[in-house]
Amino acid sequence: MAHDPDIVDVTPTRTVPGPDAERMASLRQLTLVVYVLYALSWFVGITALVAIIINHVKRDDVAGTLYESHFTWQIRTFWWGLLWAIVGALTLMIGVGFVILAADFVWTLYRLVKGFLYWNDRKPLPV
Repeated sequence: MAHDPDIVDVTPTRTVPGPDAERMASLRQLTLVVYVLYALSWFVGITALVAIIINHVKRDDVAGTLYESHFTWQIRTFWWGLLWAIVGALTLMIGVGFVILAADFVWTLYRLVKGFLYWNDRKPLPV
């Protein structure tokens, strides 16, 4: 039985995600979990510690992916936010602390929202 080159096989095939697609889906989900943990830290502070530990422990896993920029963004947001929160707390007595803490809150909120929007669009952040 000879193969006829004019006949095209139109049998539907099911695409099964490979290991790389599964890995990217897992990293995407982990990145979202970390964003949620940082957002929850305004109500339950301990979640920020969990988030920063995840960021540092899993940083090698996201290397070379678009989520590497998200992890860098999250790590910088945590450490700079913490620094300005400490400066704000230390300067509360002289009245400037309220302004510093308010600016820190707005800056952190901005970075969480921007990070989430880039995550949602599957885009790397400009870090």
